[in-house]
Amino acid sequence: MKIRNDDVVIIGAGATGLATALALSEAGRQVRVIDAGPLGGATSHGNCGTITPSHAPPLAAPGVPLRALRWMLSPQAPLYIPPRMDPALWRWLLRFVARCNPQDWQRSAQGRAALLNDSRQRLAQWVQRYRLDCEFADKGLDYVFREQGNFQAHIAQCDALQRLGIGTEVINGTDYLRSEPAFNEGVVGAIRFPGDASLRPDRYTTELGRVLRARGVRIDEHCTLQSIQPQAKGVQVQTSHGAGQAGELVLATGAWSPQLAAKLGLRVPIQPGKGYSITGSRPPQVPSRPVVLKDRSVFVIAWKDCMRLGGTMEFSGPDTRLNATRLRALQQAAQLYLRQPLGTGMQQHWYGWRPMTWDDMPILGRSPLHAHVWLAAGHGMLGISMSSGSGQLMADLITGQAPAIDPAPYRVERFQ
Repeated sequence: MKIRNDDVVIIGAGATGLATALALSEAGRQVRVIDAGPLGGATSHGNCGTITPSHAPPLAAPGVPLRALRWMLSPQAPLYIPPRMDPALWRWLLRFVARCNPQDWQRSAQGRAALLNDSRQRLAQWVQRYRLDCEFADKGLDYVFREQGNFQAHIAQCDALQRLGIGTEVINGTDYLRSEPAFNEGVVGAIRFPGDASLRPDRYTTELGRVLRARGVRIDEHCTLQSIQPQAKGVQVQTSHGAGQAGELVLATGAWSPQLAAKLGLRVPIQPGKGYSITGSRPPQVPSRPVVLKDRSVFVIAWKDCMRLGGTMEFSGPDTRLNATRLRALQQAAQLYLRQPLGTGMQQHWYGWRPMTWDDMPILGRSPLHAHVWLAAGHGMLGISMSSGSGQLMADLITGQAPAIDPAPYRVERFQ
């Protein structure tokens, strides 16, 4: 593999890596993307593809630790932590709990909102400019409730969301059921986020790959990174396809970033949160837009020929098994809320690793130890949502352009 010194090499062909490649290509840089697996084949593949400024509030919020204690030992709860000795995880959890206060919640919410709002607008522009065939839809997203207390608690957050530039509409249960016949009786209300959007994630990454290749970007799939050697004027990389020299190198490797960063002397406190999805054929009656069954934290989205249920968070370490209990929790939530939870055919059970930071914000920027190494990781559950904004921010920083949003909240130095 021969790479010119003025090129950028991106490790990771998920949504963030591909979006960074596109933004850099638009800026006139020659880019190569390397991935150990197929393009878009890891966490970007089986998620629900929602584009959600509505998710600006971080997971680390006041009151979360008490709820998490009730959940964490129940295999069917939205959050599950199997009991085990894992000092790194417990240190991460302690830092997460320490951030469950109003001041840190506000700081993370502002940083997340800036990136999510930028990504939402930028992604719509990319879809139009490059004619991305990925079932992009800007219908919004609904939080749907069956528990009155939970509904009221989320209504109380609407003012804070409005101040972050995120529009909300509160709908009572009777009106919602009248307009959404796909739901069972018992819905007490919904909160609509008209600014949210959605797409089909596997087709999004495939389409990004198509556009990049048409622009002359080389994408090396099934190419394992073996070593990285930072140098004064660039970075030397050794892969299963050979060695090369890059002017700049971007690690966009999701939940695998801590191991690679550690080889460069960097501490990246990302924990892999295991998320699940079930995809089945599209039933005759489906919600008219993506929804979150909020009392169970389960997403539901219908595309042209299928429907997907997704959710749960499991901190189980390097456990590659599909947990039948977690999958069953998705199905039970859908059965409680929906008249037709899934179609009868083409069932696919999937899990993926969400790269979770304790402040629930991504890591975007230059390595403090190496002038030509960059990090684009830690997007948690929002990799698709934040992809275009993250890619543009990375390209602006690498090329020395004035960034569209303030990069300070996402720097890796906050963890060092």
